[in-house]
Amino acid sequence: MGLQAFTHIERNVAAIRKRIAAAANRVGRDPSDIELIAITKSVGPSQVEALYACGVRAFGENRLPGVPEKQTRAPRDFAEWHMVGNLQRRKAREVVGLFDWVDSIDRLKLAETLQRRCEEHDRQLRVLLEVNVSGESTKHGLVPGKVEGVLAAIRSLDRLSVEGVMTMAPLADEPEDVRPVFARLRELAEDLGLPERSMGMSNDFEVAIEEGATQVRIGTALFR
Repeated sequence: MGLQAFTHIERNVAAIRKRIAAAANRVGRDPSDIELIAITKSVGPSQVEALYACGVRAFGENRLPGVPEKQTRAPRDFAEWHMVGNLQRRKAREVVGLFDWVDSIDRLKLAETLQRRCEEHDRQLRVLLEVNVSGESTKHGLVPGKVEGVLAAIRSLDRLSVEGVMTMAPLADEPEDVRPVFARLRELAEDLGLPERSMGMSNDFEVAIEEGATQVRIGTALFR
């Protein structure tokens, strides 16, 4: 990667962090409580290396090809890797070997499969329960009313640590339009005593932070 491209990413990271801080300050939150997860599915190892050089330490991918090479630029001893996409059970073995988090648990059978693969590899996984707050038929995730029961069952799986919940808000021209989705996820997390709330992407993360996001998933805004 050339110096100009690196500088462009460096500038974008700084701008995103400034916006995160501003959104947090507006509602009296500590900006350090919000983690930037860089979604690197559409870029290569050199961009991952640039992000790492800028201090980014959490990376998200939704598919497996290319991840091992990217991890040579942001090693797991110093960075965390999140599987953020819908996960097929047959991919569980590979995911357990490559990722520290699975942010898209949307059914008990998937959790049980991950438990078995973790036992085989002597691994632990941190996980988030994906919740379809908006009720869109095109989105994956648990119905909000079923989260408590699934959570109780997964807590019996000793290789998985349920850290919180995540949701994908509907695409909207105005970020304000999806504020109720973020508010509902925060309320659900609070009711369940879960600390992590992964919500908000490049187009709406500031509203998500105002509504309590602890993790924001930023891709496009880091590279455009």
